[in-house]
Amino acid sequence: MKAVLVLENGKVFTGEAMGYAGETAGEVVFNTGMSGYQEVITDPSYTGQIVVMTYPLIGNYGVNDEDVESAKPQIGGMVVKHHSSDPSNWRSQDTLNNYLTRHKIVGIAGVDTRALTLAIRSSGTMGGVITCGDEPLEVLVEKAKKAILGGPEIVASVTTPKSYQIAGDGPKVVVLDLGVKQNIIRQLKASGFDLVIMPSHTSAEEIMLEKPDGLFLSNGPGDPKDVPDAIKTVKELMGKVPMFGICLGHQIMGLALGANTYKLKFGHRGSNHPVQDLRTGKVCITSQNHGYAVDWSSIQGTEVVVTHKNLNDDTVEGIVHRGYKAFSVQYHPEAYPGPEDSRYLFDEFLDLMK
Repeated sequence: MKAVLVLENGKVFTGEAMGYAGETAGEVVFNTGMSGYQEVITDPSYTGQIVVMTYPLIGNYGVNDEDVESAKPQIGGMVVKHHSSDPSNWRSQDTLNNYLTRHKIVGIAGVDTRALTLAIRSSGTMGGVITCGDEPLEVLVEKAKKAILGGPEIVASVTTPKSYQIAGDGPKVVVLDLGVKQNIIRQLKASGFDLVIMPSHTSAEEIMLEKPDGLFLSNGPGDPKDVPDAIKTVKELMGKVPMFGICLGHQIMGLALGANTYKLKFGHRGSNHPVQDLRTGKVCITSQNHGYAVDWSSIQGTEVVVTHKNLNDDTVEGIVHRGYKAFSVQYHPEAYPGPEDSRYLFDEFLDLMK
C-alpha cells in the first residue's frame, strides 16, 4: 500500500506502508544508530515523535519481549529505508512489521532517509504526517504544522501512576520518574541501590518522607521547562540530598540551579556520539536522545561547572555544582554503546552518597 510522509515545509516523501495502515502526526526526528530500533520504539523519551532511522536496513534481527524500555511502544511513527521481513537472529520472536501492526504504530518504508535526514539537518526539526490516505497536500501540511507535542501532559503520560519499590541492599535512592527507561532501572538495581520509583509530580516533602540517601532524576520526553513541578522539587531538595540526573533530569537540574535551556536545531539521537570528560580528557562514545540542551553561557560565573562536552558541536553534556552534592549528564551512561565507557558515573553517584 502506498504511503507518504509530508513535512510542515511542504516536502513530500513517498514509500510503502509499514506497520499499522493509518495516519499519524508528530515531530520528525532522526536516529543515527545502526541497531537498537526496538529500544528506540519503546523509549518514553520518544513519546509521540516520528523517528527516522538513518541506517538503511531496519528489522533484520526482528523483535523480542526483552529488548524494551517500557511496557509499550512510545513513538508516534517510524520511517525506514528498507524493512526486513525475514529477520535472522536466535532471539527473534517476530518481525518488526508485525510488532508495529500489533501496537497500531504507523510506519513508512522505502523512503530516501538520507535525503530526509539532510532536510531535517538543513531546516531543523519539523512536524510531519505519515498517511495512507489521499487528503490534499495543503491539508496534510497544516496537520504537520500542528503536530509537535508540548506541555506537561507529555511527561504525565509516561510517568508511573503511583510509587513502587525495588528492594536492594545498598543506599536508598528515590527515582523521580520523568519517563524512565527500564535499562536505567536495571543499572541502578545492579548497583545495589534500594529503589523507590515515584511519579514526576511528587513533592519535595513526599520524597523526604522516604528518607532517601540519594535522588535520581530520570530521562523523559519534551521540553524541560514544561515540567515546573519537577524543577521546583529539585530546587527545594538541592543541598539536602545527593542528586544524579540523566537526559531530561540533567536539564531539569540545570534549570533548578539557575541555568537556561534551549531547543537544538535537530537534536542528538543515536548510539555513536563522542563526549569528552573535561576533568580527565577521556572521550566516551555515548548513546543520546534529546532535543534540548543546557545553555553553556547561562552558567558562566556561577557555582555550576561544565564537566562534559559534546565533541560534535561543543554543547553541554554534563554539569556539577561546586557546593552541593549534585551532578548530571545529558547522555545515557546506562546504554553502554562504548561499550561500558560511562559506567563510572553510577559509581560516582554511590561515592557521593557515601
